Amino acid sequence: MDTNTVDMELNGVGETANLRENYTKSHEVLNMNHYANKKSAAESMLDIALLMANASQMKAVIDQGPTFNYYVPLIIFISLSLILQIVVGILLIFIVKHDLNDPAKHATLENLNNAATGLVFIIVIFNILITSFGVQGSGKLA
Repeated sequence: MDTNTVDMELNGVGETANLRENYTKSHEVLNMNHYANKKSAAESMLDIALLMANASQMKAVIDQGPTFNYYVPLIIFISLSLILQIVVGILLIFIVKHDLNDPAKHATLENLNNAATGLVFIIVIFNILITSFGVQGSGKLA
């Protein structure tokens, strides 16, 4: 079997198909920069949605005032979540600015991507805690 092409045995009868050749005939080659930029844009939109939700939760907690049982923990968790979301947004901007096709930048991009993923995980934990403490609106219209 030729090691330079991607071959796959079909139906176990020894027939092979050159998958790469068939794929590139019917599809354009995937542009990794374009894919990464779309992925980062989608993550940024989700980050903005969560940022707005946390800002709304912060307003609800502040409206309830310091007499609310979980006022201090909620202010801390929401504030940390907001700060980390801003940091992730900045990381995503740096990730989009780099060229994925440059092998010299792969290590940097990998580190930035791992940092963003780790921070998103921490943001999720903070938001689970925020939800568990329960943020209720004040019932007043703005």
